[in-house]
Amino acid sequence: MKLNISLNRFFLLFAASLLSLQFAFAQESKKDKKEEKIAEIESLVQSKDFVFIAQNAYPATGRNINLTTTYAVRLSSDTVVTDLPYFGRAYVAPMNPSEGGIHFTSTKFSYITKERKKGGWDITILPNDTKDVRQMFLTVSQDGYATLQVLSNNRQNISFNGYITSKSKSR
Repeated sequence: MKLNISLNRFFLLFAASLLSLQFAFAQESKKDKKEEKIAEIESLVQSKDFVFIAQNAYPATGRNINLTTTYAVRLSSDTVVTDLPYFGRAYVAPMNPSEGGIHFTSTKFSYITKERKKGGWDITILPNDTKDVRQMFLTVSQDGYATLQVLSNNRQNISFNGYITSKSKSR
């Protein structure tokens, strides 16, 4: 009888120790994954080679709009390709109705990165060879979530929420 009780206690302690070890390893792997994600996002920002995927649009007036189609800004060291929708007031309407939205390819642009105090990055993109878009501000968190604000010459400002990813993962 005594042997049976001590054997039960042994198995109970053994199971509890295994369970606590499992939680300890899970915490370490979670921390390691977060550090890997931060390093990946930092390398994408520094390399100037990533894709911003827009998930929500926030016009200057009106409600936010959930985007169901993939809209993106593809950035490489020598080119910015922008394919975003536009919702809001345009001060000058395009002659061709199919030219709505924010669509351009720029090879002459400035890319300025500034690290934020509490982690993340502020990126300013100044396209010099587009007629409508004046500036684009991209705020990226360490987790890869991002907010893009587009300032135009002939339209109200618009913002987009989304995330950045590598070009290979966006396809």
